[in-house]
Amino acid sequence: MQPEFQKRVLIPLTTFKMSATKTTKGALKKSYLHGLQGMTQERLEEELQALYSLQNIDSLVDEIRVLRGELPVEVQELEETIDGLKLRVAKQQEEIESLEKMIAEKKNSAKDSQTLIKKYESQQNKVRNNREFESLTKELEFQKLEIQLSEKRVKEYKASIIAKQEMMKQSEDLLADKNKDLKAKKDELEKIVSETEKEEKDLLKKSADAKSHIDQTLLNAYNRIRPNFKNGLAVVTIERGACSGCFVKIPPQRQTEITAHKKLVVCEHCGRIIVDKELIDGNKKAPTSKVLENHA
Repeated sequence: MQPEFQKRVLIPLTTFKMSATKTTKGALKKSYLHGLQGMTQERLEEELQALYSLQNIDSLVDEIRVLRGELPVEVQELEETIDGLKLRVAKQQEEIESLEKMIAEKKNSAKDSQTLIKKYESQQNKVRNNREFESLTKELEFQKLEIQLSEKRVKEYKASIIAKQEMMKQSEDLLADKNKDLKAKKDELEKIVSETEKEEKDLLKKSADAKSHIDQTLLNAYNRIRPNFKNGLAVVTIERGACSGCFVKIPPQRQTEITAHKKLVVCEHCGRIIVDKELIDGNKKAPTSKVLENHA
């Protein structure tokens, strides 16, 4: 014959295991119940108050990390963007230098053609037959075409240089703007880190201290449930007749069980531990964060 309290605890456990949310299944195992079976109503109330207080502390730590956590990502993205822009500017500069080198080569080629033209014109005056004259004439025409082609290429290269210089100017302007943004983000991050570092350490100490005073059964359940939700809420209250974690309506009978403080009750939908709001309202004031208030 099972004790009355053990029967009552097994009810929410079974319901919890039947939850449609796969990530929360098995969060409260039968092995956890051994630590709750001999617990009085007064002791359970104290445990639930302590568990809710722990949740408040851990939620503050989560919020501080979120506040600080977004900035390092933004800083990293800006640094990657800046690195990409630097590579783009360097490549554009290399292309411009390459075009300038090609312009110089074409100009030298045109000078060589001019030299050859003078040479061939001088040789034409000394030819002895038409065959040699015609051969020199063809060479002269070829060199003149080479000069025209070189001049055409020089114009094209100069136009390309102007276009690339404009693109490089845009890249440099964008790079300057990103560097300003990066400096501002880094300054903000350093400020937040300096503001939050001490408070986070203090909260982590409070969290560790709170855990040391909570029944291991409840603590194990809490630690298994928290990672299943992005907001880290494992312990919630009833708000307007619904679970404040998933906002699903709680049947009146379940609400009565929660307010009776005689057993551990979990949400049938999300698997979070539900505590009576009046029970935790009568507890000590929830911890707050000055840093989060300043950044609100």
